[in-house]
Amino acid sequence: MNKENQICSECRAGLKEGEVINFDGRVLCNDCYDALTVICDDCAERMWHSNTVDVNGRTLCMDCYERNYTTCTHCGCCLANDEASYLEDDPYCDECYSKLDDETIKPYDYKPEPIFYGSGSLYYGVELEIDRGGERNDYAEAVLGAGNTHDQHIYAKHDGSICDGFEIVSHPMTLDYHTHRMNWQEVMDMALSLGYRSHQTETCGLHIHASRKAFGDDYDSQEEKIARVVHFVEMHWNELLKFSRRTEFHMSRWASRYGISTTAKDTYKNAKAKHSGRYVAVNLENYATIEFRLFRGTLRYQTFLAALQLTDEICRLAIRLSDQELEGMSWSDFVMLIGADKRELIDYLKAKQLYVNEPVDTEVE
Repeated sequence: MNKENQICSECRAGLKEGEVINFDGRVLCNDCYDALTVICDDCAERMWHSNTVDVNGRTLCMDCYERNYTTCTHCGCCLANDEASYLEDDPYCDECYSKLDDETIKPYDYKPEPIFYGSGSLYYGVELEIDRGGERNDYAEAVLGAGNTHDQHIYAKHDGSICDGFEIVSHPMTLDYHTHRMNWQEVMDMALSLGYRSHQTETCGLHIHASRKAFGDDYDSQEEKIARVVHFVEMHWNELLKFSRRTEFHMSRWASRYGISTTAKDTYKNAKAKHSGRYVAVNLENYATIEFRLFRGTLRYQTFLAALQLTDEICRLAIRLSDQELEGMSWSDFVMLIGADKRELIDYLKAKQLYVNEPVDTEVE
């Protein structure tokens, strides 16, 4: 076909010599060329208008958009990478980032630099979910005020699994500090007075993070002892299910088990091979901690301490014993090793009929 007889591939108009524009393998007239193509404001390349995006009045090709731009984690607006502020790896626009400090209830991905309280190597960070009182900054401020009277012990975060509340998160503390220096009783009393509940909901958990460094000076040593933690939980699943106050359904949803093998090493090997994510009884996904997700939420101080003390006993057992010693340990053997100083744990085990052969009829939260 001669140039005089060419036809615009879009509007089908006949084109004379000098009117033909070839673009991206197609023949266009001037009008269609102007209407259907555009120049990227970043790279200055021309492309089909349908393959561009508008960002704050700038026309961008998809390559430039994907390479040089991002969206705010909070409000979803689009902004250049070099204009974004980052919390961890998440981008925020200036307005949303400035609000992070103003809001008492922080976004779910908020992670301040940890402050370690107490002396020792084994630190525990707590995540206590509370619901039914509202996701209100003024209420959160009151709850945090009860715990931060002499230091920045706790902060509040949004949690999508909670219907009408928030998550109380502690900085890492030794068990002794949690017990004798941190005023958890006042925090719980304040939450209850504002209408919050934890155990009585279907949404709340109590998660306890244990510092990974406490299990050894190097990665292999840590892995060896953490394997014992996982094996112990699998060995005594029925007892821990009863202790947790969770139903089997909620345990399978929020804190499922890996499954047990004959040895701690094999149990751990199989657990890691499953890549089960974080909704497991012992979450192994975090870099600096292992997370015990077994427990139902509670605003009862004695029950809260019992969960912390049980976690401490399991961790110290895994650090102290060999694989063979732990693999041969019955539940009765375990509870007989609990020190008399863990009074809340012993009383709770008795109330749950989990303390050797001392049944107690009392039902506790």
